[in-house]
Formats: sequence, structure tokens, C-alpha cells
Amino acid sequence: MGILVCVALFLLVTITVSIFGYMQYVRPARLLDQLATTTSDAIPVRLTLAERKPKRGFSLSGLLQPIGNLLPVSSQDAANVKRELIAAGIRSNSAVTALYGSKILLAAVFLLTAIVLRDHMPSPMLRIIGPIGSAGMGYSLPSFILGRMVSRRREQIRFSLPDVLDLLVVCSEAGCGLDQSIVNVSRELKSVHPPVADELALLNMEIMAGKSRAEALRNFGRRTGEDEVKKLVAILVQTDRFGTSVSEALRTQSDFLRIRRRQEAEERAGKVGVKLVFPIFFFCLPSLLVVTAGPGMLQLFHNLFPAMANMGQ
Repeated sequence: MGILVCVALFLLVTITVSIFGYMQYVRPARLLDQLATTTSDAIPVRLTLAERKPKRGFSLSGLLQPIGNLLPVSSQDAANVKRELIAAGIRSNSAVTALYGSKILLAAVFLLTAIVLRDHMPSPMLRIIGPIGSAGMGYSLPSFILGRMVSRRREQIRFSLPDVLDLLVVCSEAGCGLDQSIVNVSRELKSVHPPVADELALLNMEIMAGKSRAEALRNFGRRTGEDEVKKLVAILVQTDRFGTSVSEALRTQSDFLRIRRRQEAEERAGKVGVKLVFPIFFFCLPSLLVVTAGPGMLQLFHNLFPAMANMGQ
């Protein structure tokens, strides 16, 4: 029984780490990396015959895809999941089925683990609810991880927007057009802010593919789902439509974002005192009470209570 538990826990940890690594690090970003080093008027280099051949070998996506195809999913749910994957920076065509495959696989692993450990549960009710709850937990774990990835990526994009706007202002004042400025910014910020650099490179790729600048900018805002990006897109579309100064609008938006970031930091600092009440009450005060009042209480129990007992006799 102990060997089965160890094997189940090992498989659980291995699958969880593998799925997290796939969602976080394995991205189809080769085309975006090539685009970030090109200009808006450059012609993409054709892939060689060796690069066109599919790579053979073990692939986590190839393992999860057949499992994900077993689950019937509506087109609306698949579209919503694909939108979340794009917001997390995952643009592979097989990412949706791989995500559902990971849901099924983790649900099965959690269910088997709960069945193995069912005899060690204290009550009969837990023996019935435990496997069902474990399967539901395993099924919802990939969605939870995906949601955290989306939130963290949006936060990274929001924090990098002031630097993006400053570089856009510098490029605009240097005489570059908006398209060329976007290419330069995506190239310069590639090592510092990779998420926003990838999004800007994809924005430039859509413009090169023939989409209008306003449509490509709106797609940029929809992909990220960040409110500050949508505000920036609205400003750029408005300046492009009415012919107003782009640099002045970007400078104003950059100052506003920095002020808002400072206000958010002050707000979080103001909430620290309230958040520390419960840790202080449950962890610090008992320790302080033991240190300060402990010796006196020991002397009280050691001397006063025996004296009171002798007086009673």
C-alpha cells in the first residue's frame, strides 16, 4: 500500500510540473522572435526544408491531445478557452485539446489517488465524497493555473506600459512612423518585458498581413484583455483618425499610468496594517504572552497553589 501511495504521489507531482512547464515556457514564439528583429517593410525569410519537417519525439501536447479529443466540448466553450490561452500567451493550435486532456488526466490521477487512500479516511462519508471531490479538484486545477497565468501576464503588461509609451514617444519624436515605432519598441523591450514585446510584434505582423491599423490595435486590446491596453488602443485609434499629435497623447498616458501605479502602491501599503491583524493576533501575541507571562505563571503555579492548599488543610 505504501509503494502505491508513493507511486501515485510521484506521478501526480510529475504531471503537475510537466503541465505547468508546458503552459509557462513552451510557446510557439519562433515566428514572433523573427518578427521582432525585422522592420515593417522587411520580407519574412522562408523556412528551409529542414525547418519545415516536423520534429519527432516525445511531446506532452501530443500525449494530451488524444485524451482531450475524448471530451465533448461545445464550440462556445472551446472559443472561451482559446481566448484565455491567448491571453496567457499560448497560441498553439493544439493548446485547447491539450488543456482538456490535462483536465481528464489530472482528474483520473486524483481519483485513483483518493481511491487508494480511501481506507485511511476517518469517516464513511469522506470515503464517498473524497474520490468525487478529488476528481473535481483535478479537473479544475488546469483552469485555475491558466487563470493565474492570465492574471500574472496582464499584470506584467500593465507594469510595462509606461516604458512602452516612453519609447514610443522617443521614436515618434525621432521621426519614425507609428508602425516603425512599434517594431523598434518590440525589439528593444524583448529582453526586459517579453509579454508586451510579443504582443507588439504580433500587432506589427497583423499590420504587415494587410489589416488596418485600427483593427490590429483593437485585436491587440482584445488579446490582452487589460483595461489599460484598451485605453491605449482607444487613444491610438483616435489620434490616427483625427490626425492629432501621437507623442503628446502617449506622454500624457504614460504620466497617468505612473501616477496610478504609485497610487496602487500607496493603497496596498495602507492595507498592510489591516492584513497584519490576524497574523499578529494568532501567531505573535501567543508567543509574546508565553515569553513575558510564562515565568510569572510558572512561579504562581509552583508557590501560590501549594500554599493555598496548605492553608486549606
